[in-house]
Amino acid sequence: MLFQKKYRVESTRLKNWDYSANGYYYITICTKNREWLLGNIVGEKMQLSAIGEIVLQGWNDSFVMRAELFCDQFVIMPNHIHGIIIIEKPVHHADNIETHGRASLPSHPPYRTPKSVSSFIAGFKSAVTKRVNKIRQTPGVPVWQSRFYDHIIRDGKSLHSIREYIVNNPMNWQEDEMNQLVPKKDV
Repeated sequence: MLFQKKYRVESTRLKNWDYSANGYYYITICTKNREWLLGNIVGEKMQLSAIGEIVLQGWNDSFVMRAELFCDQFVIMPNHIHGIIIIEKPVHHADNIETHGRASLPSHPPYRTPKSVSSFIAGFKSAVTKRVNKIRQTPGVPVWQSRFYDHIIRDGKSLHSIREYIVNNPMNWQEDEMNQLVPKKDV
């Protein structure tokens, strides 16, 4: 699709889904070019690098700053992270207050819905990138791929399966498709 004379990749987000709605969301975020920045797997356990430590701190800080977000499960891998986040906003009956035109929000891209999966990811990536670039002395250099993978978790069976995948990811690194050292299988 062409937008402002540039090609854009279509969104992988589920159309008509409110990504600020209460629920469980599985996300994967990859480093730029899947570079091994975050550490290494040693004896089937993840050993964080200094950058991996910054990612861990940034992840934890995200949940301290956002009362509606909770972390269910999380793992840092050499070149990506997996997490299950929970959005659980209290019900407020004051949401229908008229603003009389004083506080309208833009309804066109690139506006992100506040307290949504996208706004969480954007804030997390930005905060971590600033800290990483400060210690590397590389201002403006991307740390993350521009996109992320998400999956809306809709039932207990799926939640259990994804939790198991996340917990076991370091032990299965030798077969992981994100491990560039693993030979690709012919399809």
